Amino acid sequence: MPLHKYPPAIWNTLKLKEGIYARLPDHYLRSLQDTTKPRPVHWKPHGQKYRLNPKSGQRERVEDVPVIPYFPPEADEGLWGGEGWISGYRYANNDKLSTRVKKTWKPQLLTRDLYSDILDKTFSVPVTMRTLDLIDKAYGFDFYILKTPKVDLHSKFGMELKRAMLLRLASKDQSLYPDDPDKREKIYNKYKAFEIPKEVAEWVGLTLEEAVEKQRLLEKKGPPLQPPTQPQPSLSLCMEQRLPLQAKEPPTARHPDHHRRSSRRSHLVDHQPPFQPP
Repeated sequence: MPLHKYPPAIWNTLKLKEGIYARLPDHYLRSLQDTTKPRPVHWKPHGQKYRLNPKSGQRERVEDVPVIPYFPPEADEGLWGGEGWISGYRYANNDKLSTRVKKTWKPQLLTRDLYSDILDKTFSVPVTMRTLDLIDKAYGFDFYILKTPKVDLHSKFGMELKRAMLLRLASKDQSLYPDDPDKREKIYNKYKAFEIPKEVAEWVGLTLEEAVEKQRLLEKKGPPLQPPTQPQPSLSLCMEQRLPLQAKEPPTARHPDHHRRSSRRSHLVDHQPPFQPP
């Protein structure tokens, strides 16, 4: 007999279908259920299921075994480009006949100043060499943040930057380059492909706890009150309009055998013998 009514693997999915979780926006719930796999960083996939053995020439099956890194809390404060800590073993004194000892490989971090065109601000961010290569490959810091999905960015700081950029693109903030409107318009046109509605951009990068708190505050605030478009009729007016209609309604038609049935029923009741106790 199972210990639980539902397997623990689907507890998080079931939680999103009840309570305040079910009232979260649909686009945010879809982002939580995204099963896209991250891009391989610390390992290289074979790209095929079978290959020929170079020694025997026989066809043999190969399997991709991903190396899953560990992301410490410090990874949320910088941009590591998908790199993380890798735990494994090494041979003591570089001798394969010696005992294996545990070892953790950590990426080399560099502090660099990165400038954002959309936010018009410079950020001092801990990055890796792979992050700098990805920024150059994306032709800019803003393009790298906007193009990289959450599963590959794997940084709370990076998702906050993406939300701030998307909000500014959605609102067309006039505080960006107030003295140079031509440059501001050029920046907005440059990143126009990433523009999304403001209602969607507000939820980008939020954790589940932050989204629930945001939804709770929205429900507590309530929708804005709108004045009625038409005057509401009063109770006395409704009663005055209803009374003439009731007076004009014809009486309900009865079945032609109604009188005959009622007289027959009364005849049976009159001729029923009196009750006698046993």
